[in-house]
Amino acid sequence: MARVAIALSLLVLPLLQFVNGEHKGCDLYHGRWVYDNSYPLYHSSQCRFIHEAFDCQGNGRPDKLYLKYRWQPSACNLPRFDGVGFLRRFRNKRIMFVGDSLGLNQWQSLVCLLHVATPQPAAKYKFQKAGRLSTFTLTEFNVSVMFTWTAFLVQVTPSTLQGRVLRLDHLDDPEAWEGIDVLIFNTWHHWRTKGRKQKWDFIQDGKHLHKDMDRLAAYERALRTWARWVDKNADPLKTKVFFQEPHPIIFGCKELGKPTKGKSCSGETQPIFAASSPRFQHPAEVVLEKVMRTIWQPVHLLKTTSLSQQRKDAHPSIYGNHENRLGMDCSHWCLAGVPDTWNLLLYAELIN
Repeated sequence: MARVAIALSLLVLPLLQFVNGEHKGCDLYHGRWVYDNSYPLYHSSQCRFIHEAFDCQGNGRPDKLYLKYRWQPSACNLPRFDGVGFLRRFRNKRIMFVGDSLGLNQWQSLVCLLHVATPQPAAKYKFQKAGRLSTFTLTEFNVSVMFTWTAFLVQVTPSTLQGRVLRLDHLDDPEAWEGIDVLIFNTWHHWRTKGRKQKWDFIQDGKHLHKDMDRLAAYERALRTWARWVDKNADPLKTKVFFQEPHPIIFGCKELGKPTKGKSCSGETQPIFAASSPRFQHPAEVVLEKVMRTIWQPVHLLKTTSLSQQRKDAHPSIYGNHENRLGMDCSHWCLAGVPDTWNLLLYAELIN
């Protein structure tokens, strides 16, 4: 009995610490990856709605060690994910991820965490897709977890005689964000693209039309447009707003702070165990932090770049498709995997 009581306290105490605010002063994002045999929190086979590109095990990845790592903050513990508790807390609420395919990665992770952690018959769900909006609803709790695709947060006009225009001062469908209880934004990945992958032909900055411009400057102007929307429309008594840090792609990073280029993530099986090493801060992170300091409303930054960059082993690499092994994906993440930790950190922020 004594052993059972001790084990139970180890599970319950971290949650109580967060609920009571006892983790204040603890940096959740400074820590290390530790082996934990109780992981993963779910198996991809339990979530038939996982995008094929993220289902590494389903696509034939032979190793499983990458599934066994848990994020351990240096000065406190993250609470174990409580799916039923989460749903009770957000009964009749709507949670929306707004962004690109990394937002899709995180959305599908949270959907799996909730679906698998919830016993039948409470696990019954509805899935709807309308245009760029996908909605997963746990029907017993009436909790909707949504994802709306927008690569830039600002608008790209359809192709006209002059071509497609990226409009830095016009948000992309902000009406869909209004009245949502929890908003998680992200954007950066597509700002770097050029050539055939570029999704626009011109950039409009106010009254000026550019064939191209400094990408970080364009990124900052778009973020300032988003920031003005947050200050004007996000009622802090109704809506909690989060922003996911940019995740610059670093292939085969052998040492934090010294990124290498042109190397693949294929064959990597272990994290980088270097939590205390100085980290290269990408200029996109600096821009985002600069803009966030101008916002009057409370916006919470999910500082997941550093801990994610340590997980060179957790990308799909060649296992993003079960039929085509020619692709190399070192920007997204296997599910189960690193996005589950992003959602554990989101959960910790929400229950505080």
